[in-house]
Amino acid sequence: MLTAKNLECIRGEHRLFSDVSFSVNPGELMFVGGPNGSGKTSLLRLLCGLSSPDGGEICWNGTNIRELDGEYRRTMTYLGHLGGIKDDLTAIENLRISCALADCEISEDQAMGALGQIGLGGREMLPAKVLSQGQRRRVALARLLVVRSRLWILDEPLTALDVAAVELIKKILEHSLSKGGMVVMTTHQEIVMTAAAVHHLTLS
Repeated sequence: MLTAKNLECIRGEHRLFSDVSFSVNPGELMFVGGPNGSGKTSLLRLLCGLSSPDGGEICWNGTNIRELDGEYRRTMTYLGHLGGIKDDLTAIENLRISCALADCEISEDQAMGALGQIGLGGREMLPAKVLSQGQRRRVALARLLVVRSRLWILDEPLTALDVAAVELIKKILEHSLSKGGMVVMTTHQEIVMTAAAVHHLTLS
């Protein structure tokens, strides 16, 4: 279980949010909403351990994530809104390297299968710089088909995706949640989850 208690985040002289508390249990998805500048991405980075809160604490199964360090990172997959795709690498190279950096090495066959499943069949060996924004996003999202982590933290994963791709990501999310996974995500696009426990956190 992921829990946050009385989180506070300050950037410069501006307090983005304070007294933010919530919990995410196995099988649950939490949408993080709020206007631009309210701290949505900053909150996700706190949950990943990429930055530290100015107040409050974040715990995984009752232990502060700062004490867990690598153990927590192995249970979590983070996809930022930029995707982390390198232009000069092929789709398959991007996927395999991003998985290796997340301590989840996969074979070439596994990478090919994931890219084909997410709609990139025939484009696996193309450099990312020739792919469309939607195709680049699919390369990043293909990680979700091969990672074994229980907690997914996703920042605008639906950006640049067409209707068919959004429906596919919905099914991937629902499958993970049905197996006891947990998801925290932001999105400006509407997605209706019919097979999962969903709740919302709105930053103001």
